[in-house]
Amino acid sequence: MPIVAQSTETTDWVSRFADEVIEESERRAPGKPVVVVASGLSPSGPIHLGNLREVMTPHLVADEIRRRGHQVRHLISWDDYDRYRKVPKGIPGVDEDGYKQHIGKPLTSVPAPEGSAYPNWAEHFKAAMTESLAELGVEFDGISQTEQYTSGVYREQVLHAMKHRGDIDAILAQYRTKAKPAAKKQQQKPVDEAELEAEEGSGAAAEDDGSSSAGYFPYKPYCGGCGKDLTTVTSYDDDTTELSYTCDECGFAETVRLSEFNRGKLVWKVDWPMRWAYEGVIFEPSGVDHSSPGSSFQVGGQIVGIFGGKQPIGPMYAFVGISGMAKMSSSRGGVPTPADALQIMEPQLLRWLYARRRPNQSFKIAFDQEIQRLYDEWDKLAGKVADGSALPGDVAAYTRATGIAAGELPKTPRPLPYRTLASVADITAGHQDQALRILSELDPADPLGSLDEARPRYDKAEAWINTHVPADQRTIVRDEPDAELLKSLDESSQQSIRLLLDGLADHWSLDGLTHLVYGVPKVQAGFSADATPKELPPEIKTAQRSFFALLYHLLVGRDTGPRLPTLLLAVGQERVRALLGE
Repeated sequence: MPIVAQSTETTDWVSRFADEVIEESERRAPGKPVVVVASGLSPSGPIHLGNLREVMTPHLVADEIRRRGHQVRHLISWDDYDRYRKVPKGIPGVDEDGYKQHIGKPLTSVPAPEGSAYPNWAEHFKAAMTESLAELGVEFDGISQTEQYTSGVYREQVLHAMKHRGDIDAILAQYRTKAKPAAKKQQQKPVDEAELEAEEGSGAAAEDDGSSSAGYFPYKPYCGGCGKDLTTVTSYDDDTTELSYTCDECGFAETVRLSEFNRGKLVWKVDWPMRWAYEGVIFEPSGVDHSSPGSSFQVGGQIVGIFGGKQPIGPMYAFVGISGMAKMSSSRGGVPTPADALQIMEPQLLRWLYARRRPNQSFKIAFDQEIQRLYDEWDKLAGKVADGSALPGDVAAYTRATGIAAGELPKTPRPLPYRTLASVADITAGHQDQALRILSELDPADPLGSLDEARPRYDKAEAWINTHVPADQRTIVRDEPDAELLKSLDESSQQSIRLLLDGLADHWSLDGLTHLVYGVPKVQAGFSADATPKELPPEIKTAQRSFFALLYHLLVGRDTGPRLPTLLLAVGQERVRALLGE
């Protein structure tokens, strides 16, 4: 089976897979101009960030192949003809008890949530994902499995599978009789409900394989009475293609001619390899639930031969975790989607998170304070790429994150530090004129002329503050000086405040205020404000922490807050002087 081994090297994994795929494509179809890679998504509910790896892995490989001058088709099969398995929790416009009546129907036959602009459940959730993929620069050809099956596109493949059902059954039997291996200890334990749901997957991997007391039939009709797939095929005639079935739900029974019947589909473990052969797929990754021994990908590697095809190169991709979403996810009933991530981060950062890790490496996407550190890391990498000091693998990941073969993605003209933008958005609470004033003072030598120069990054940081920072952690500047605290200050504290106030005018920029607030405790202790940590005794750090805490109390009434230089700029010189008792 052509499953690519996962290298432990730190070189660019995308290029290695592109090499393999081009070589395999030429071996299978010499001279064929188009390389086919594929993803499969089930719009059974919000399509989450774990599912996005199913798309980003082949997208990055396809894009690298395009960069080399080859034609590529990235197929996304929308598994919208799958059964509706369960009612997701917390979906707006969905009465959970009321929607249980639709379990067993095709996703395209389930009503969309109340208030949706889309005709059915599947289209509602496909739309959100399609919009996010466009923002991420993912080019693809979408295929609706409902359209494929109901229009008879797969008729010959269905009849072929039924004719060779004995061969298919024999392959599946090899795995049915094997004892399940002992569960391996998880390398990464889920830490919240969001991650547990992400691990659960779509459920397709554990789906019925077509076995029944009446025999083995790899095709499952949707009932002509209730529309559900709770049916049992009771007989099939190869010559006439007459198929009889009964419905276990409503009791309906009928006999149809399968050569003319389009209301049903192949069971998952047969459907997937059939599509590999039909589309000529060279590369398609799969999640852990599809990649274990005896599961869909392994079994499909044998069944695909019945359809005259070969198994794709198929790396297994690891779990994508979430940090900082436990409370939100439990109320929503699901893990966050690409749209949720793109609300608070630029597409380049989200692409980078998927590009920099090999598919078999798990990673986390941050919705908490960690997002600020990620952005710092991203900006540092951008600087290294610009000055030529970045490692080749890092340059490759950065290049794949910032653009596709067709060109660069839209970017923020002035990418100011995310943590600074978040602090400004927090302090100004939506007042854009105030935000522009503060951001213009960050670098007086090159002031920001318009907030548009800092967009969309500023908008993403503002959205993060408004949606992911709890109210009790928001920054509210005091209206009046804390007279009681100011009166209680000892001589040393009063001196530190005076040194700060005396230096404000000459240091009114982000860099200047950073130098000033760190320098005050140094000067008080008899050192130069320019002294480096190596030149200072350890107690200076303690003095700095005490000084910072005092300033926070006097300005915002808390022990901590946004970075002090940013906070001082945001409050403004006049108000700072008033709150510090001048």
